[in-house]
Amino acid sequence: MVLTSTSELDLGLDPNKDSTYDRTAEIKAFDETKLGVKGLLDSGVTKIPRMFHSSNLDLTHTSETDSNLSVPLINLKDIGKNSSLRVQAVAQIQIACKEWGFFQVVNHGIGVEVLDEMICGIRRFHEQDADVRKTFYTRDNNKKVRYFSNGSLYRDPFANWRDTIAFFQTPDPPNPEEIPAVCRDIVIEYSKKIRTLGHTIFQLFSEALGLHPSYLNELASADGQFILCHYYPPCPEPELTFGTSKHTDTSFMTILLQDQMGGLQVLHENQWVDVHPVHGSLVVNIGDLLQLITNDMFISVYHRVLSRHIGPRISVASFFKNSSPQGAAEVVGPIKELLSEENPAIYRDTTLKEVMAHYFEKGLDGNYSLQPFRL
Repeated sequence: MVLTSTSELDLGLDPNKDSTYDRTAEIKAFDETKLGVKGLLDSGVTKIPRMFHSSNLDLTHTSETDSNLSVPLINLKDIGKNSSLRVQAVAQIQIACKEWGFFQVVNHGIGVEVLDEMICGIRRFHEQDADVRKTFYTRDNNKKVRYFSNGSLYRDPFANWRDTIAFFQTPDPPNPEEIPAVCRDIVIEYSKKIRTLGHTIFQLFSEALGLHPSYLNELASADGQFILCHYYPPCPEPELTFGTSKHTDTSFMTILLQDQMGGLQVLHENQWVDVHPVHGSLVVNIGDLLQLITNDMFISVYHRVLSRHIGPRISVASFFKNSSPQGAAEVVGPIKELLSEENPAIYRDTTLKEVMAHYFEKGLDGNYSLQPFRL
């Protein structure tokens, strides 16, 4: 691996235009180690490879955000048996989905011991012996369990400082023996519990939209789940790259478990706001597909993860969308019951397959994913 200095960035030059720099070769050499960013750190690097340098880091990358703004925190306690508490939660969710696209939930029914063990299990995987870890490394889209660094590594303008192990639960979950032994039991338990919670939140979303509670859960295209478990090692030069660059999610909904390290930020009213970790909580955010079918009643917003000198940071993102042939082929468009003369359709009908094809073609380039589907 060729390590580079920061002099080109200091001078304002574009390293991608340096004729002596072979980015493709650097990416290939990195990928072939099958050890990810953790492997780089373990090798003792003090400067990050140029493939991780972002040429468009904005000036707010390391700045403090407005402490007066905070992502809504919603209590789901007893919403299944107390109608007034449910009405209150639905009203709070409606506002959060319209104004923020993000909120945190507490008393959601998943025990804190399960959440903590999931964080520990994912950390155990990423910190186990390198020779064991690399046996899971793959970019084979047919595998239900995949360990890799940067899902669109060869397309993105720069790589992010993180590694991932992914579990694809639909249409058929992986066999238990396919899941690494160091996290097998907790991954199976957590994925079942988060799917149940997902169905509950979809019910609340439906009610917030004035629809039948079962409406969103009955969409074949939304009935899916895959889990990305990210590991963000300490970064020697966090001012040069991101843990995860600015993006929106293509899912209908994402439920995120994060540890106490922090670093997640949401773009709200044109400023970055920290999503402060709350022990025992889960972060919920609207995905592009839900923004599309709600005709912008719910919004999918940009978010990112800062890289830091300290770490590791661990997060577990559960995405709800159906990538099976049946779900991907289903037509998705603005929900007819939500449209009127005052609220005409903003988006054309499309398919999940078409939305995903556009997303993977563009990679994490920071551009808005739904633009091609606007009328």
